[in-house]
Amino acid sequence: MLRVRPIQFTSDVAGWTKLLAALGLVCVGDHGDWVEFDAGSGRVALHSTSADSADDGTTVFGVEVGDLAEFARRTVADGTRAELIDADHGQAVRVTAKDGFTFLADKASNRTTSPDADPGLAVVGTWLTPDVSGAAQELGNIGARPRRASPDVVDFSTKNGGILLVRESSETAAGGLAFEYDGDLAALEARLAAAGLAAAGLAAARAGSILTVQAPRGQSITVAQAP
Repeated sequence: MLRVRPIQFTSDVAGWTKLLAALGLVCVGDHGDWVEFDAGSGRVALHSTSADSADDGTTVFGVEVGDLAEFARRTVADGTRAELIDADHGQAVRVTAKDGFTFLADKASNRTTSPDADPGLAVVGTWLTPDVSGAAQELGNIGARPRRASPDVVDFSTKNGGILLVRESSETAAGGLAFEYDGDLAALEARLAAAGLAAAGLAAARAGSILTVQAPRGQSITVAQAP
C-alpha cells in the first residue's frame, strides 16, 4: 500500500477545514490537534500549532503505507535508505534520499477512501530538488508509478491514492499543499466562491489550467487540471 498524505501545520485549523471541505475533502478523523481528510485520491492531515510557531503554515511531505517493516525492506532492497524509527506519534519509516531530503511513511489508519469525497480531486505531494532524476528514482523505489516526465518535472501515481511530484528547484524542500482535479475547474471555482472562499481565477500553464485559491493566513494552494 502507498498513499499520499502531506501534513499541513496551521494555527487556523477551522479555516483550513472550511477550505478542504469546499474542495470536496471529507473529515475522516478528528483527534484535536490532528485532523485527517480524504480526497477522492489521497489524504491530507492538519496539525494544529501556535501562531508564533515556526511550523505555522508549513507543509510536510509524507505518505502512508500498510506494513511499515515490509515497506522499509522493499525500499532498501530497491536502493533507497529507509529505517524504522520511533517518531513522536508512534512507529514510522524514515526515508532518506541521496539529495538529503527526508520524509516519513506512517502506518495508514484506514486503507479505504470515504465515498463522500469528491472523486475528481487528488492530493499532490511535491518534492523540490536540484536533482530531479535522482529524486524520481527514489520515488520509484518506494513504489510510486511513473506517469509523466520532463527534464524539470516528473510525476507519479500511487497505488492507494494521490500524486507525487518532483520539481526542479535550487534548494531541496517540500512544496506547498496542492491538488489535481479531474473535472470542471470553473465549476470548482464556483463551488469555492459559494462557500465564501476567494480564488485568483484560472490561469493557463504549460501542462494545462491551474486554479489558485486563497488559504488561511495569506497562503494559497493550487489545483491543476488533471491530464
